Formats: sequence, structure tokens, C-alpha cells
Amino acid sequence: MAKMKPLFYCDNCGYEVGDDLKKCPYCGRNFVSVRCPICDYSGPDKIFQDGCPMCGYSAPPQRNIPKPPKSKPRKFDEPPSQPLPFWTFIAAFFALIAVIFLFSHLITR
Repeated sequence: MAKMKPLFYCDNCGYEVGDDLKKCPYCGRNFVSVRCPICDYSGPDKIFQDGCPMCGYSAPPQRNIPKPPKSKPRKFDEPPSQPLPFWTFIAAFFALIAVIFLFSHLITR
């Protein structure tokens, strides 16, 4: 019987990820180490290739994790899909007027 290869999951979103990734393709979280779900031992991914070096755990978790979305994940450098509320523009306008008034007042002194 072939030894089962351990599965890797993102701690932040719970989706299964490749063992060679440095960043989750679904939520964008950076991976700095791997954590065993049984004994909580953490370390670099290279020592987990055959399972946890401390307890030997290598089976997938016994929880129902949803399938990843079929659409391309949103990149965090893209603008949000919803425009800003109108009151933010009004607040920015009044803040700009206040700064202009403050500078003009300081200059004329």
C-alpha cells in the first residue's frame, strides 16, 4: 500500500493548497510555516513532506471543507467592486477646505 501524501490547508480560509506555495491563492495569506493540526508543531514545509516530524500525522483533516471557488480569486491590488459612499467625498471636500484655510491663515500671519 502506497503511503498517503499529506495534504496542506490554509489556516486562514481552510482551502486545500499546494505544498510548494508561499501564498494562499484564495485569500492571499502568506505562508511562513506549516502547523500540524494534531500536535500544533510548526516548522518549515520541507520537514512536513512525509507528515508531521513530531507525531507522524499525515492524514487529511476530518472536516468538510468547501470546494474552492471556480472563479478567479480577487487580487488585493484591484479596486473594490463597490464605489465609495457619497458622504466620503463630502467629508474629503470639507477636510480639503479646512487645510486650505489653515495654510492661508498661517501664511498671512
